[in-house]
Amino acid sequence: MDHSPGTAFVFPGQGSQFVGMGKEVYANFEAARSVFDASDKALGFELSRLCFEGPAEELRLTVNVQPAIVTFSLALLAVMRTGKGFMPPDFTAGHSLGEYSAMAAAGALSFPDAILLARKRGQLMYQAGINKPGAMAAILGLSEEAVGQLAGETGVHIANYNCPGQIVISGEAKRMEKAMGLATSLGALKVVPLQVSGAFHTNMMQPAAEGLNEALATVVFNAPEVPVIGNASAGPLVSIGETKDELLQQLCHPVQWQKSVEYLLSRGVETFVEVGPGKVLSGLIKRTKREARTVNIGDAASLDDFLANGFTA
Repeated sequence: MDHSPGTAFVFPGQGSQFVGMGKEVYANFEAARSVFDASDKALGFELSRLCFEGPAEELRLTVNVQPAIVTFSLALLAVMRTGKGFMPPDFTAGHSLGEYSAMAAAGALSFPDAILLARKRGQLMYQAGINKPGAMAAILGLSEEAVGQLAGETGVHIANYNCPGQIVISGEAKRMEKAMGLATSLGALKVVPLQVSGAFHTNMMQPAAEGLNEALATVVFNAPEVPVIGNASAGPLVSIGETKDELLQQLCHPVQWQKSVEYLLSRGVETFVEVGPGKVLSGLIKRTKREARTVNIGDAASLDDFLANGFTA
C-alpha cells in the first residue's frame, strides 16, 4: 500500500453527525464492531444503537454526539489499520471535538479513554451552556478584520477560524442576535446559526474546562507517536504536557483551523485524509488551498476502496 508523501489524518467535530453513521461499517468490519462494542461497554449504554437508529434529536445532544463522533471516527481508523501495509500519517489534527480522535490516532490517548473523555467533555459543555446560555453562528464572506470589528462592537467572540471567508462567532444569546444582524449589514454573504448547546470556544466554557481538568488527571496520556496539530496554537504537540494542556485550552479559545491547515501545507503535507462522518473538513481545506488533495474515509465503500488501493485510487 503506497503512502503518499506528506499525509495528515484529520478528524471532524460536532455537527458532522447523521443518523445511521457506522451501521454499515459495523455490519461489514470486525475491527469496527470491536470499537463500537467497547464504546458501549465503557459508556454503559448502547451508543451504537443511537448512532445507527437515532432519533436525530437525541443523537444531536452535546452529551451524546461528542462520544458518538469520536467512536465512529475511531472505528473507521481501526478498520484502516487492518489494511496490508498500512502506514501511520505524518501528522494528525482534529477540529474541536475531533482533536480527541486525532490524539487517539497519534497514540496519545487510548481509544476507550478518548471516548470517555469526549462523553465527559460533552456533559460539561452542555451544563456550562445551561448555566450561561449562548449561541454560535458561521459568518460567510467577511474578512477577519470585519468579523473582529463586529465582535468588538457586540461583545461576542471569534470561536473558529475555519478557512478564508468562513469564521464562526460565539457568545451570549442576545449579543449573538445583535452580532448576526450586524454581520449582514457589513456585507456577509450568509449567516448560519449553529445547532449547539452553548457558546463554545469562549470564556463561557471556563467551568467546563475546570471540570475537564479533573477528568484529565485520571487518564493516562502517552507522548504522541506523530505530531498532533493543536487547535489553540496551530502548532505541533509532541509531549504529554502539551497534549493535556491543549485539551483545556481549546475549550475556551478559538479553533485555528485555517492556520493548522496552512502549517501542515508548509510542512509538506500533500494528502489530507478525513476520517469520520461527512466532508466538512475537506471543504475547508480546499477553500484554504484549492490544489490540496483530500481523501474521505466515512463509510463502508470508502473503506473497501482504501483497503484495496490505499491512497493511490
